[in-house]
Amino acid sequence: MTTRRIAVFNQFAVPRGYPGGTRHVEMFGRLPGWDYVIIAGRRNLITGLPQRAEPGFHPVAVTPYRGNGLDRVLNWVSYTVTAAVAGLRQPRPDVVYASSPHLLAGLTGWAVAALRRTPFVLEIRDLWLRFLVDMGVLSERSLAYRALARLERFLYLRADRVVVMAPDVVKVVAAHGVAPEKIAYIPNAADPDDFVPSADRDTLRARYGFTRRTAVYAGAHGPANGLDQLLDAARSVPEIDVVLVGSGVEKERLRAAATGIDNLRFLDPVPKTEVPDLLHAADVGVHVLADVELFRSAVSPNKVFDYMAAGLPVVTNSPGVVGDLVLGAGCGYVTSPGQLAHGLTQMAGAGRDELTKMGTSGRRWIRANQSRTAMSHALGQLLAPLVER
Repeated sequence: MTTRRIAVFNQFAVPRGYPGGTRHVEMFGRLPGWDYVIIAGRRNLITGLPQRAEPGFHPVAVTPYRGNGLDRVLNWVSYTVTAAVAGLRQPRPDVVYASSPHLLAGLTGWAVAALRRTPFVLEIRDLWLRFLVDMGVLSERSLAYRALARLERFLYLRADRVVVMAPDVVKVVAAHGVAPEKIAYIPNAADPDDFVPSADRDTLRARYGFTRRTAVYAGAHGPANGLDQLLDAARSVPEIDVVLVGSGVEKERLRAAATGIDNLRFLDPVPKTEVPDLLHAADVGVHVLADVELFRSAVSPNKVFDYMAAGLPVVTNSPGVVGDLVLGAGCGYVTSPGQLAHGLTQMAGAGRDELTKMGTSGRRWIRANQSRTAMSHALGQLLAPLVER
């Protein structure tokens, strides 16, 4: 069988085992008949530490930034330049695959694909431009918005295939004139077999200092995550401990805001290989998003799938696509954005058998419906026609 080669552009990708997004290394690593190289930014988005090159993973230099101002835009631009140079220096790929959230990564992928005369696949991780408007970061009347909107449409129409990660995004992409047969739904996923802990639960609880019923939030600490709601909920439900694990531009502000909440604490990010231990030690997995209408229909949250794969019951404040998933799988509670305390109260009062039943239901659902292996198979079916024509 001929081995094909794919170049993946994702500024925020990380190698397997590190904190952050491992979607592509896990999916392409399961894809038979393909060699891959992921071209990512050199600094880990979660830890800020340098990332080293390893087989299948090629980091490139990017400028540093703090917060969400001009420095961050320059960081994206620097990746666009250095990633394009790296992509052109690689052996010619059979397919170029570029992933948002920021659209400049897509522009890099399109340019490299055009210069190397190879098919181009665009992955839309979220509706980034719409999110900036809904969060009040960008005005639809601004020059920046109009320029980015044109770039968005340009990339949609130039891509040979568009991958989306939430069902409703299919309609958004199609509305730009993309033929339905060119759009593929390949969401985030997780495999229960990847969430086997390294020790028994009592040992792990002692390691992390979990002494009471404990709810864990494991993920980014940014504006989109709406973590002030989790702080308020923890303050209102003192009978359950809440632990936030991760990093992001909001973390230090959140630390200061959490002063006096005795049942809440923060932990540094943990390597991906340690996540199974962390989740096995916890009792509940918490998913939180800001109160933005877009999040009802256009998200595919990794952390929810990780919780489910680990057999952890879930509480989410995100009705819509995430809430329907949790309710459909029978793996937890769903609240409105302002009522997260109600979900924590339900989890605090649930019996151990009830928590176990919810966790088992979630693990069973994810194995049957949304494993990394199944998503890799879908990806293989997407790529095959592009290299056979």
